[in-house]
Amino acid sequence: MTGWFVVFEGGDGVGKSTQSQLLTSWLAAAGYTVVQTFEPGDCALGAKIRDILLNPQTEDIPPRAEALLYAADKAAHTEQVIRPALERGQIVICDRFTDSMIAYQGAGRVLATSEIAQLAQWATAGLVPDLTILLDLDPEVAISGLTQLDRIEAAGVGFHARVRQHFLDLAAADPKRYLVIPARLSVAEIATTIQARVMALITDSAT
Repeated sequence: MTGWFVVFEGGDGVGKSTQSQLLTSWLAAAGYTVVQTFEPGDCALGAKIRDILLNPQTEDIPPRAEALLYAADKAAHTEQVIRPALERGQIVICDRFTDSMIAYQGAGRVLATSEIAQLAQWATAGLVPDLTILLDLDPEVAISGLTQLDRIEAAGVGFHARVRQHFLDLAAADPKRYLVIPARLSVAEIATTIQARVMALITDSAT
């Protein structure tokens, strides 16, 4: 049996971690085996890459080098964490995946998004989420609620505006796979909407 792969996407500070944890807990309480994970950094190699990428003290990284570092994290994480769990028939809940790389390292850094998409696809051997949940919020609002910004969070309003728009463009291009939710809604409202969509995914897959 192949499991289900659910990804949370969106800008910084929109509540992905909170909703990822809530969904994991809800599914576990319903009797499902869930692997909750994140990118970058949730494998041994990825943890080292994450420190390089997000540490504010890291010297300036050229955009292409940054994209390659994110690709390396995704390649290791997919092979060591995500695919093994899916092959065990488990549900994988991941905070960020390839869309983040396309939006941040492509649109955000003003690189060709088609090239970054190809790199991301190659790094993950073509793995595509069953469902991508996009939490959408004005980046000026989202970033203003953060303290001690990491290297990416501190990239500037223009950068984050480009990232947000590209997330929305990705969702518009494949509406069946995306659930777009305004992140300004209450935590409970968002969680309920997500639960309904995920249960529909599981139910439809079982029939």
